[in-house]
Formats: sequence, C-alpha cells, structure tokens
Amino acid sequence: MSHSCHGHSHGGGHNHDHDCDACCAENLRGQEFNLYLRIDMESLTCLNEVEDGSGKTIFRSFEDRLDKDKFVASDADAELLFNIPFTGSIKLKGMLVIGGERETHPNKMRLFKNRPNMSFEDIQAKADQEFDVHVDHDGAIEYKPIVARFSDVQHLSIHFPSNHGDCDRTEVYYIGLKGDYTEARRHEVTITAYETQANPADHKTSSLDTIGYMIS
Repeated sequence: MSHSCHGHSHGGGHNHDHDCDACCAENLRGQEFNLYLRIDMESLTCLNEVEDGSGKTIFRSFEDRLDKDKFVASDADAELLFNIPFTGSIKLKGMLVIGGERETHPNKMRLFKNRPNMSFEDIQAKADQEFDVHVDHDGAIEYKPIVARFSDVQHLSIHFPSNHGDCDRTEVYYIGLKGDYTEARRHEVTITAYETQANPADHKTSSLDTIGYMIS
C-alpha cells in the first residue's frame, strides 16, 4: 500500500515537472515567433480576402495563435496572396501556418523575397521557395526556409494557391514568423550630412586649389 502511495506521489511530481517543461517550451517558442512585431502592418496587404483587413489579423503573438475569431478567408477562388513589408531587414528562419478545416486548409505555400506589391499576375514567376503545407490546427509544424536565401528580407510575399479540399474557399487563422531582425539603415542621414559640406568639385578651381582645400 505504501509503495502504491509513493508511486502516486512520484507520478504527480513527474506530471508537474512535465507541465512546467511544456509551459517553458511554449514560452520559448512564443519568444522565437515574434517577427510579427517587425511588420509594417499599415502597409501589409492581402489579395482576394473576403473581408478587407482580415489578412492583417492572422499575424499576431504565438500565445494568441488559437484565437478562432481572427482569420482570413479567400473570396473568388482558393488563392490568397500576402504582401508583407517589414520595418527593417529580417533573416527568416521558420514559419507556422494554422488553417481551417481540412477542406479549406492551404496545401501549398510559395515564398517570394523582396518583390513589393505583387499581384496575381506576378506570381507566375518562379518562387524563391515552395512548401507542401500539412493540416495543422495547433501551430505544431514548422517550415524551414533556406536561411541563406532569406537572409536579407525587407519584404516577403506569401502565396497560397490551393487547399486540401480543392474548393474555392481557403482559410488561414495564423502565420508565425521566426528569425532575426536588423533595424533599417538610415542612409538619408549620411547623405544629408555629406551635402552640408562644401564640395570642391562644385567649383571650377585648379587642381592645386582643390588640394589646398582638402588639406586645410
């Protein structure tokens, strides 16, 4: 009897540890999939969405990935095309895609790097990378872009051409983006500072005068 009781106590402690491990792992994953914070949301567009602006709602925190009130659905056919500008440069290392039920869940994903304002006419071009997308309702499946290919991304276009049900409606509830972020370089500041200095080349002077100016 005492052995059984001891076993029960041990099991309870083990489950508690397991729960802690799972919680820590989820927190870590949430910290990793945080590139949604680096998206220029005002400029993000989703083509062929039923409800205007709904495409923006699926880029959110990992903790809110299971919120079924926020999703985007395709309108005229199964295709969805996201144009995602960032506030700086990212190195894309991982992606999560949560879709609708099997019939409306995307089955393919095509990525295009640094091609702003793509339209459905533009997606005939070869994608920088393509994935087969599996049915995933929890954000458990991670897709790994080729990091060397997506190491300097200011703009990412994501094209979902079809779904598992071969129907006209595709639904996406969440897209998670993982990677590194670099602030945008401020070239205009450098240029302004340069232009405030007198430039000898702007004046017709002899070579000797120019050299004298540069030395002084």
